[in-house]
Amino acid sequence: MNTVWLRNDLRLDDNPALHFACKNAARNNRPVSVIYCTTEAQWKEHNEAGVKLGFRTSALSHLQAALANRGIKLHLLHANRFSNCAPVIAEFCKAHSVTSLWFNTEVPLHEKQRDQDVRNTLNEINIECHSFEHEFLVAPDMLQTQKGSPYKVFTPWYKAWIQQLEAEAEPLPAPTQLSTQTRSTPSNTIVLPLAEDFRQDLWPATEAAAHERAQQFCDEKIHRYLDTRDIPSINGTSTLSPYFASGLISSRRCLKIIQDSYRDHSIAGSWRLDPWLREIAWREFYRYLMLNFPNLSRGLPFKMDTQYLQRESHTNCVTAWQQGKTGYPIIDAAQRQLLRTGWMHNRLRMLSASFYTKLMLEHWSDGEAFFMRHLLDGDFPSNNGGWQWSASTGCDASPWFRVFNPTTQSQKFDPDGSFIRRMVPELSSLDSKSIHNPSTQQRQQLNYPAPIIDYRQARERGLERFKSLNELMSVRT
Repeated sequence: MNTVWLRNDLRLDDNPALHFACKNAARNNRPVSVIYCTTEAQWKEHNEAGVKLGFRTSALSHLQAALANRGIKLHLLHANRFSNCAPVIAEFCKAHSVTSLWFNTEVPLHEKQRDQDVRNTLNEINIECHSFEHEFLVAPDMLQTQKGSPYKVFTPWYKAWIQQLEAEAEPLPAPTQLSTQTRSTPSNTIVLPLAEDFRQDLWPATEAAAHERAQQFCDEKIHRYLDTRDIPSINGTSTLSPYFASGLISSRRCLKIIQDSYRDHSIAGSWRLDPWLREIAWREFYRYLMLNFPNLSRGLPFKMDTQYLQRESHTNCVTAWQQGKTGYPIIDAAQRQLLRTGWMHNRLRMLSASFYTKLMLEHWSDGEAFFMRHLLDGDFPSNNGGWQWSASTGCDASPWFRVFNPTTQSQKFDPDGSFIRRMVPELSSLDSKSIHNPSTQQRQQLNYPAPIIDYRQARERGLERFKSLNELMSVRT
């Protein structure tokens, strides 16, 4: 039997491991099965959000039915930790006469070690392992500097990446019913440990919904994306991130949809210059970094010197930030959106992270962990990369002297305050000017908190800390 081990690739379409396992099975007249392995303790340690696991529960249930319709049974295994996956999978393979295991690779260090342990264990009992790269549109080893080293800056990496993309993306087709297997009815209900309810009205967890959303975005919004992506009050982004994070749609499928949309709708310019494709590239760049610089998986900053930055630690301020009660309306609106929906607009992620690391001077890794514990689309490489960019600790990060002013950013990207009114309803009666920075009297009347920090003082403090760190590092070198 060929067995496919699914992880963050919960789809039929463009799934290399599933495609080639079924192709091999058809050629050799073998049956196919699928496994998914829960690791509750590891998920807790990795701050996997309950809403994300709720989304995956629903996604797996729909996938289970789609597989059963093709005669493929999905088995749910329980290992608790990554270190237990090898013996649990080996036991399953022995019990079901599995001859080969097929899976798609993952980038983070713990996941890579888990996969190597599984390979070693199965090889010892003469079970073949076949792994495939599915998260990169361009193979990482094809993207190196002239010196043969990994890129550390996005722009030159992106220029090389964009030229390497296929002129016509060809995603792998979903498997059809195998002649050796008959359609079946799922025999068990899938419930993942730690799973919580999520906003199914916002993100129905099906592969069909992911494809429909991607197609609709490219047909109707992609030509306006550059103008609308930074405005949180409107639906100007693809909102596909939860589907990317759990693998209900692939980057290659999205590239194909982009290419087709440019051709079918005669969109001006080349698809290679598309700004949404550039955002997909950023996601791939963060994976490229984590693959080439393993310390990113160990909770360390890319710029190691920044670990010596003098930081603050004020529990009351952190709690206020977490709850959306900082006294800065746009920051509070962002945090409340996260708590209510499990998702946050990308512009707001940058503002909130900058506020936390540059103005509050709290450690970026704590903010990163908080986001992961609440994000429906929690994706370790992207979340880590975004936080380190905002904190000026990462590769090709925001310059240390760039500090977002939450009030002016609010005025620029939510000018009439419509997003703030939606998420911070106690301020809904304010006019479009006051809502960005209510007066003391307005705050008292509306029971809205005073700012937890003074922006100007906090900005000067942060800049002085970074300046002192740079001077210290200059002396040491």
